[in-house]
Amino acid sequence: MNLFQDLAIAYRILAEHGIIDAYGHVSVRSPTNPERFWMARSIPPELVTEGDMMEFGMNSEPIDAQGRSPVNERFIHGEVYKSRPEVMAVVHNHSPSVIPFSCTGAVLRPIFHMSAFIGQGVPNWEIREAKEGTDMLVRDTYLGAALAKTLGGHPAALMRGHGAIVVGESLQVAIGRSVYLEQNARMQYQAELLAGRTQGPITFMDEKEVAANVVWQDYGRFWNLVRSKMLKTLEAEKAELLVQTT
Repeated sequence: MNLFQDLAIAYRILAEHGIIDAYGHVSVRSPTNPERFWMARSIPPELVTEGDMMEFGMNSEPIDAQGRSPVNERFIHGEVYKSRPEVMAVVHNHSPSVIPFSCTGAVLRPIFHMSAFIGQGVPNWEIREAKEGTDMLVRDTYLGAALAKTLGGHPAALMRGHGAIVVGESLQVAIGRSVYLEQNARMQYQAELLAGRTQGPITFMDEKEVAANVVWQDYGRFWNLVRSKMLKTLEAEKAELLVQTT
């Protein structure tokens, strides 16, 4: 595994799928030091390259910034890694179909098998309960810890009027969950519209179906497919840059 290459690809995948916009971010725990993690500097996700990666400690302080600007909300990542030693990757996104569920009484529920993890619970974090009058960004360890507490042992958590965080035991799991969280939110909304027209019930996955699906969902096939496509894009960009500099 090329850690920086895969991390850059993860940014590009989420940008391609509309899961993160100019401000979302992804991190991975260091495979050699569990007290460190890596994420890109403050740069639009679809422009991230291997050379943009920065290393951070558990208090989200840059190890060697080299004059680069870190992401303001890096504290989300550090505090989740502190509280969840099994987590190896964290995504913070502004997933558009998910956000409405964060500021209404609607509850996300698993409507198709690829999003079974939702059945393990997706709590909603209200930043006002931690601090009132903020710009809704997680700018320090206090707010990061409050968010991590709401996340608890769940695979994801909503952030009221802001977005979501998604975690995984690997980078591919965190990316797969992020994409299918967005898809589930969109399909659930569509199902609720249809149910309203027909006045019929919506059949969600039950607990046994959730348990049966979560155990095999490492999203390996999805990751390999989208990774191969994005790798070609990165390689083409490198080739073009080489031509421009020679």
